[in-house]
Amino acid sequence: MRTLYHAWLNPFARKVRVALGEKKLEFEAVAVEDGPPSPDLVALNPAGEVPVLIEPDGTVLADSVAITEFLDEIHPMPCLLGENPVRRAEVRRLVAWFDLKFNRDVTIGLVGEKLLKRHGRGRNEPDSKLIRTGFEMIGPHLEYIGWLTEQRRWLAGDDFSLADIAAAAHISAVDYGGGVPWDACPAAKDWYARVKSRPSFRPLLADHLPGAPPPPHYADLDF
Repeated sequence: MRTLYHAWLNPFARKVRVALGEKKLEFEAVAVEDGPPSPDLVALNPAGEVPVLIEPDGTVLADSVAITEFLDEIHPMPCLLGENPVRRAEVRRLVAWFDLKFNRDVTIGLVGEKLLKRHGRGRNEPDSKLIRTGFEMIGPHLEYIGWLTEQRRWLAGDDFSLADIAAAAHISAVDYGGGVPWDACPAAKDWYARVKSRPSFRPLLADHLPGAPPPPHYADLDF
């Protein structure tokens, strides 16, 4: 049995959880508390960050990109990275877009500052500037998602891929705190409804952060 060290609203760990689900690979999920990393976690990943995946043979993998691409190589069906070089390049571009740009513009403010710190999961007070930036920037990102899905069936092309998983992992964490203006972008909402309906995504919708329940629409497939 493989083991995944994760944190409930960490979008990078959520990305790995969904990829494992798409591959139908069983795993034991071990939740890590927010705050300074434990010595055990640092021993597994010197960066002290989740996700960390331990394979059945004892191989230890860290970093969501490294883990998900490893899984796609070792368990190629269904293919999540793309079946040709052009498609793989586009998937990787969009994964980087959400893991770097969306994370910087939106997730840090609306999850790390607005949600986690306001519920005592942080050593400092919430940064109102980062929260304000998150609310200002999420609209353009939703519009970009909508534009992509109007050109393609999924974000990177005809097939569900790591691009969709990365985007939905971040958006689901933001949506847990009620920070997504869905009515402003119907195309993005339709795309996310399709992602939410996938069996691999259902476990994320069952997450409940102690002391901070999600809004009623969070797990609703017809939100």
